[in-house]
Amino acid sequence: MSMIADNIKNIRDELNGYQGRIIAVSKYVDAQDMVQAYEAGIRDFAESKAQDALVKIESLPKDMEKDCTWHFIGHLQTNKVKKVVGNFEYIHSVDSLKLAETISVFAKEKGLTQKILLQVNIADEETKFGFSSKELFEALPKIIKLENIQVEGLMTMAPYTGDDAYLASLFHQVKELKEKLECNFGLSLKELSMGMSNDYVIAAKEGSTMLRVGTKIFK
Repeated sequence: MSMIADNIKNIRDELNGYQGRIIAVSKYVDAQDMVQAYEAGIRDFAESKAQDALVKIESLPKDMEKDCTWHFIGHLQTNKVKKVVGNFEYIHSVDSLKLAETISVFAKEKGLTQKILLQVNIADEETKFGFSSKELFEALPKIIKLENIQVEGLMTMAPYTGDDAYLASLFHQVKELKEKLECNFGLSLKELSMGMSNDYVIAAKEGSTMLRVGTKIFK
């Protein structure tokens, strides 16, 4: 068994029957490592730089390219949207109404519906992007009226800290926010993209449906 396969097995054992998606964050690794993750059962991959990602995906075996779900998780500038729409099934990092509007325009041009997640800055960190809870309640009615996009859920990036109770509280707040939005706007938000290599176990326990794991898989 390769180191990558061993890492994936250990993660699955640690999660003990987790039913959500384990998304391999492959932005820092080459195609060969991605193939090893695929052979170990991973079917979801996340990238953060559109052009680099598209070149890498093109280099993969064709059956893998078609068999996998591709996620865009990086901060997305409006001038890069065209490269991302339609090439990634999910865009996790939609952090403004303007960005959602731009995605809607290009999705309509390409004749498709783009799945998006709305990024929430639940800890109000100045160094991170995302809506505050208040901003999200104001923007969501406009976002859900946009053509050719489908709001699938919320995404957050927690602070890097060893305080497990604090992390659990933050993830719980995002889950509660999702439920309030569903109730207020009559939506079904299926996805919660929470948890990375340092906190995925906590996020899974708090209801995450998408775990974005990079270092723990590839190193």
